[in-house]
Amino acid sequence: MTYGPVDFVALEFKGNQFKGGILPAIMDLVSRDIVRVIDMIVVKKDADGTVTHQEIQEHYNSVLAVFDPLKAEINGMIQVEDIEMIGEKLEPNTTAALLMFENLWAVNFVKAVENANGRSVMHVRIPHEVVVETMEKIAGEEAALEAGTPSETEAKPEAVS
Repeated sequence: MTYGPVDFVALEFKGNQFKGGILPAIMDLVSRDIVRVIDMIVVKKDADGTVTHQEIQEHYNSVLAVFDPLKAEINGMIQVEDIEMIGEKLEPNTTAALLMFENLWAVNFVKAVENANGRSVMHVRIPHEVVVETMEKIAGEEAALEAGTPSETEAKPEAVS
């Protein structure tokens, strides 16, 4: 069986109640076979720094019913080490959703690469914040060029020895 790339995502929310506001967006991706949720864990960090977690299958049936449309496998791929690492990064009095999902959209591409005797040498996910920062910097440099003002890199004279 060919698999698509698998992503591990940790999303932090202020307050210690995970209300599931992101579920409609996740369910949309699942229903359109763009991703498949493999595992999901909720991690809480209290005001005093105590970290606890619950796997989705540990919740009451009413909560599980909300996640059923996700067709999640919940197979334990997220390990204790992952939970501890995220717990250290969380701010006090926050809740995090840890998700592991397969990118189903990429399965046919992966098959094509395999059939061509190819392999992935590098696959890097660039965080949204980095993309936004980079695009803003490029837009600023383009605006400076159009205005005839030197960009940050052009404005810095070389040091004279």
